[in-house]
Amino acid sequence: MCTLEKRGNIYILTLIGPGEHRLNPTLFDSIQSALRRLRAEPASPSSALITTAQGKFFCNGYDLAWARSAPSTAITQSRYQLMSSKLRSLISDLISLPMPTIAAVTGHASAGGFIFALGHDYMLMRKDRGFLYMSELDIGLVIPAWFNAILKSKIGDTNVRRELVLTAARLTAEMAVERRIIQSAHDSSEATIEAAGRLGEELVNRKWDGHVYAKNRLAVWGREVLDKIGFDEIVEGQNGDSNDKSKL
Repeated sequence: MCTLEKRGNIYILTLIGPGEHRLNPTLFDSIQSALRRLRAEPASPSSALITTAQGKFFCNGYDLAWARSAPSTAITQSRYQLMSSKLRSLISDLISLPMPTIAAVTGHASAGGFIFALGHDYMLMRKDRGFLYMSELDIGLVIPAWFNAILKSKIGDTNVRRELVLTAARLTAEMAVERRIIQSAHDSSEATIEAAGRLGEELVNRKWDGHVYAKNRLAVWGREVLDKIGFDEIVEGQNGDSNDKSKL
């Protein structure tokens, strides 16, 4: 479902295959397993993570077909709750990661997939294919409060958030640059990943302490959004790292 490759001090996490990379327990578990392997690597002075995907889609949100294939309404609802819990846990993993994170969005990023991309510190996007899209209004779902908290934290312009949530706008890379959602737009998937690699190298060369970086990231996200996603910073752990958990 995903691979994790190390190139120098840059880690590249890739959602593999030509599909939509729908968020279901299998994909969540694969991504979080990769992040655990990354954390277990011997410490280096400075590192960075790039997340990208193969195919037409970066991530097309929750696996609605899996949820709706349940034999009863109660089980369907339970599956929705499970996906929400696992995405909150994944976002918590990203924002506690002791290194800068970059989403190289090489295809469509919709709903939960868009939120997943926003969970990174930086977003770069290809401009020849793909869009950012909060699809909930079009498919008859209510956007959860914690999605809105992340949108508010990462997208400062109220008018842009209104455009995304209340018109279900599909934003191309160039539109997303204009609205200051992403850092840059690139001509192809390959160019996007190359640009992410250059940014990663720039960040690594700053030789920041990763644990200090992670703690400062939490301050930028703010207590309101951390509470909404269920992130708890309990106590300082070894080497200045912090332990965290996600409330289910």
